Amino acid sequence: MQVFHAGRPVHQTLRGIAAKLDELRIAYAVVGGMALAAHHFVRATVHIDILVTAAGLAAIHQELEGLGYVPPFAGSKNLKDVSTGVGIEFLVTGQFPGDGKPKPVAFPDPAQSAIEIGGIRYLRLSTLLELKLASGMTNPGRLKDLADAQELIRILKLPRDLARQLNSFVQNKFDELWQGVANFPGEE
Repeated sequence: MQVFHAGRPVHQTLRGIAAKLDELRIAYAVVGGMALAAHHFVRATVHIDILVTAAGLAAIHQELEGLGYVPPFAGSKNLKDVSTGVGIEFLVTGQFPGDGKPKPVAFPDPAQSAIEIGGIRYLRLSTLLELKLASGMTNPGRLKDLADAQELIRILKLPRDLARQLNSFVQNKFDELWQGVANFPGEE
């Protein structure tokens, strides 16, 4: 399945930043809406989320800031692609999804949790699900993350026993969403 539309700014930015990170040998994994698309659930997104280590983030700013990428404001960990105007938001290994508070699910090391799809490294599906579930469970402002998880279950027809592969913190929520899909399958 082709998920990229080369003419769209968000896809141009994704290809460009992935190439730069590869050039710099910085481990990364694309997360968020672009990762959902890579795993066959396409939804609109206007920015790119990328998981990196703290050292990787420092190197990104040292090597790329001012060279086609600028922070949206002074001191921001995020960047903006000056040629497309697309924002790039960075998530850092060891930090926590959702409310940002410590929990059993944290952002993993991208070198250990990525899979290559179409020449770009994305977060593995099971890890993406864990993060989406943990985020939606702990931050009422991130309920879209639960909806994303439920759509992945529905569209990919994920098996109920996939819950056993997930962190125990999110297993019950996965099962609840799985049952919702099973009882109300929606449109095909």
